[in-house]
Order: sequence, then structure tokens, then C-alpha cells
Amino acid sequence: MTETTGETPQLGQFGVWRHAGGLAPDVGAAIESAGYGAIWIGGSPPADLDVAERLLDATSTITVATGIVNIWTAPADEIATSFHRLEARHPGRFLLGIGVGHPEQPGLNYNKPYAALVEYLDVLDAAGVPAGRRVLAALGPKVLELSAARAAGAHPYLTTPQHTREARELLGPEPVIAPEQKVVLDTDPERARPVGRAAVENPYLHLRNYVNNLKRLGYTDEQIANGGSDELIDALAAHGDAPYIAGRLREHLDAGADHVAIQVLPAGDDPIPALRELAGALGL
Repeated sequence: MTETTGETPQLGQFGVWRHAGGLAPDVGAAIESAGYGAIWIGGSPPADLDVAERLLDATSTITVATGIVNIWTAPADEIATSFHRLEARHPGRFLLGIGVGHPEQPGLNYNKPYAALVEYLDVLDAAGVPAGRRVLAALGPKVLELSAARAAGAHPYLTTPQHTREARELLGPEPVIAPEQKVVLDTDPERARPVGRAAVENPYLHLRNYVNNLKRLGYTDEQIANGGSDELIDALAAHGDAPYIAGRLREHLDAGADHVAIQVLPAGDDPIPALRELAGALGL
């Protein structure tokens, strides 16, 4: 049996975040060939982690990560079994992103999420999933601190470089901080901003944890209401040409991020042409 390494996989400075349904193996292979360092599987993939296995099988070096596994729908013991299966097939290439999801999601027994997350990590520890091979979906200070204490670091979603800077100041230099950033490769604001607003407003501006985080960052109720102000949408879904977006992505690095997970919008479009253009602007 291959010994599981506790060393955190290399992510590179830039990766790609995409819902599991849009990550066919050929898409993963194209992301790798474009020079990105990681593929983040969104949309709470199930505990069998089959989508991660297919991506790992279709690629050779890129890190595959979950962004994120939901603790309420993917039991920790099943996740541990899947982790070890992936580790045996592709040693050192999988990173387990874990989070508590949203209380608004129907059908979940959402109760004492922080305690439930700690218990989940306890099960993973007992099952031999190293702390260095996992990151936590973390927005507020309490879970950010947990991400440093019990994981390799944090994978914040729907945030800004200001949040990245505050997270780095809180956690210090060592933990991984890998925020997600939405982008629309379109120089016409009248076309691009509605694409960004559609991806941000529903559901995120109606979910308590994201709204509370935006308020911590200084956004007002008025800026968050009615689909979000133009200022808010432009911060959360950068739009413009490839060089401009590359600059916006690097703002997270300048604020202390180790890695930025890029989500190309619209989500239903083929992301590869935009990702290749961005790769050129990023020097990948």
C-alpha cells in the first residue's frame, strides 16, 4: 500500500473552479494543458469522489481539489475511504476541501455547524487523512483559525482581496489561502455585469454566511439588496479583457493569497477558450 503523504499538494498560483457537472475528463485535461496548477470541483460532490478520480485519471500532474465537500451530505468515514482510494491511484495529487454548506439548503440537519465540522475533522484524523491534505471553506475568523489549526489552510469563496488580506493577517504566513474569484471575459460592462450578477445574486446574496461576510467587509444592506450594487458585483465578478482580469486576480496574491481559483462565467459556457486567453495574460 502507498504511504499517504501529509505534504500539501502543489497548487501553483492559479487554478480553475468549476461545478462538478461541467468537469468532464477532457475539460480537466485542457485545463492542465493550459498551465493551471489545480482544478477545484464545486457543487458539493458526493462522498464517492468519482468525479475527482475521473479527473485524476485524465491528467498527469495537476492537483485536483474539492471546493467543497459538504459535511452534511458526505459522511466523513466514506470520504476517508474515497481519499485513500484516490491516494493509492494518484499519490499526492488530491486535496480535500471541506465545508459546512448553508443553513438555507433544504433537507440538511444543520445544527451547531462549528462543532459538527470539528467532529468531522476528528473522524478524518482517526481514519488517517492528514491535516496537510485538506482545506476548509472559511470566511469568518473562527473557521479561518480552525483551518490553520486542523488543515493546510482555507479556501474562501465569494470574497475580495480585502478578505484575503484580513485572512492573511489573522493566520500568519504559513497556512494556505486559496480564494475563489469569478471572472467574465468581456469588455462591455452592459453585457458582462448582468452575467456576473446572475452568478452572484442567486443564491449567494440570499445566504446568511455570505451576506454576513460581505457586511464584515463593509458592504451595506443597500449594496447587497436587489441583486447587488454595481460596485459589489464588479468586486465579486471581475469583467474586462484578459490583461485587466489578470491584474484583478493578482490583487489576491498581492493581498497574501497563495493561489487563486478562477471561476469563468457564464458557468454553462465552454470555459476553455477564456481560460487559455487568461493563461496567456497570467504568463502560465
